[in-house]
Amino acid sequence: MTTKDQTTHADARVITMPNSRGSFKTKAPSRGGARPGAGRPKGSTNKITMDGLLQSLNKNLGRDYAEQIAENYAHALNRGDYAGVRDYDKVLLGKIIADRQHVETVDSTEAAQEKAAVFEAALKQMNGAR
Repeated sequence: MTTKDQTTHADARVITMPNSRGSFKTKAPSRGGARPGAGRPKGSTNKITMDGLLQSLNKNLGRDYAEQIAENYAHALNRGDYAGVRDYDKVLLGKIIADRQHVETVDSTEAAQEKAAVFEAALKQMNGAR
């Protein structure tokens, strides 16, 4: 055996550890991302709508769902179920506030005139500052 053969033979017995720079194969792309035909079709609607849900509840209860909620609230009050009453209070108050879209403020004539005067003075001051 020559020296060259011995070196090659010795190198074959050495186990090389993969380094962190390119020794590993890259993974094939996964199935993530946009694909043609995937996802929700454009223009589709929810299968369950609030209106449909309420109609179904009214039909199955045999009466208005709001009446059922009011009755359950009254039962919770009578039982002394304070956790249930608190939950009903949160839900009902949230519903009342959500339905209230118009807030009416009433100023007296004097208050409106005073606000107009203050606004006019502020405008004069801004125009004079230029």
